[in-house]
Amino acid sequence: MNSNKMVVSKVLVLDGAGLPPDSLKAFCEECGLVAIKPQQGDADSVMTILKSNVDLGGILLHENYGGKTGQGLELARAIHASRPELPLFLRRDAVSSVAGLAEQDAAMFRCAYTLADLQLLKATLEASIFSRVYPNDLVRGITEITRGALQPLFRECDIDVETPYLVKDRIIYGEVFTMMAIDSHWCRGYMMLQAAEEAMMALISREAGIDEGETMTFRELNNVLGEATNLAWGAFKSRYVSQDVNRCQCQTQVPIIINHQRRYISFGSEDPQLCIKYTLRERNRPDVAPVPLFQRFVFNLNWSPDEFRENPTVESLVESGELELF
Repeated sequence: MNSNKMVVSKVLVLDGAGLPPDSLKAFCEECGLVAIKPQQGDADSVMTILKSNVDLGGILLHENYGGKTGQGLELARAIHASRPELPLFLRRDAVSSVAGLAEQDAAMFRCAYTLADLQLLKATLEASIFSRVYPNDLVRGITEITRGALQPLFRECDIDVETPYLVKDRIIYGEVFTMMAIDSHWCRGYMMLQAAEEAMMALISREAGIDEGETMTFRELNNVLGEATNLAWGAFKSRYVSQDVNRCQCQTQVPIIINHQRRYISFGSEDPQLCIKYTLRERNRPDVAPVPLFQRFVFNLNWSPDEFRENPTVESLVESGELELF
């Protein structure tokens, strides 16, 4: 894997009652994996985590997770039935293959590996979770653009940005999200902002100076998030989308499926999505919990990063002599 890549991926490590083996921990750090593990090691706890808002790139599972021979396979069946989009990687004690497993069980895993042969796991991670390259300049630019869009709307907040990461799941965070189509010569898909309604509405109320006894409607919340989305997309378009008038307008579309009860959205693509978490912290209210805002990009209709270019700025054109000031 490219050690210079900026984007990481969170994986759920289910590997024994205690800490995962040191070699596996070191491997995760080397490969840009943010490893998380459940506090409780039972199957019910794992399934509770998967029903929460934790967004993942995949799961590393020991075949005997839970302490009994084959118990990991039972858990894998439950995980695969609940979240089939998440890649499962099986750690075995003896063989680096799915040999000996029933055909239906073997089909659940992207690969089987041992601690003695982590290169096999590395190659499979590259092909599944890190199969899509996001240029570092683009990722950095997106965070700059989005912070620039959010800051005028949340003037009393400091905005922290976590390391961007890839997700393979399709969960929706919170109760409200915006979605804007992205259409350019090198990428086509959607940008989303997702947030918890109650926490975000309370923050916007405080920003607007609304007294605690008064209330604002969800429509006002929609307006703020809609404005943030418009500002981010406008800056993205100005910075990265060239005006190609000859580009064909007859373009392919795929259905978008949303299941509100299960907080699930599908864009008809198996490709990993780029996710960035912004945390809004009120400067003058350190006792108030910060509010997270998640941004996702899914380029499900076209992705040609080799054609990615940043549009020249006025300053760069002046420096190159193509423009002059008067």
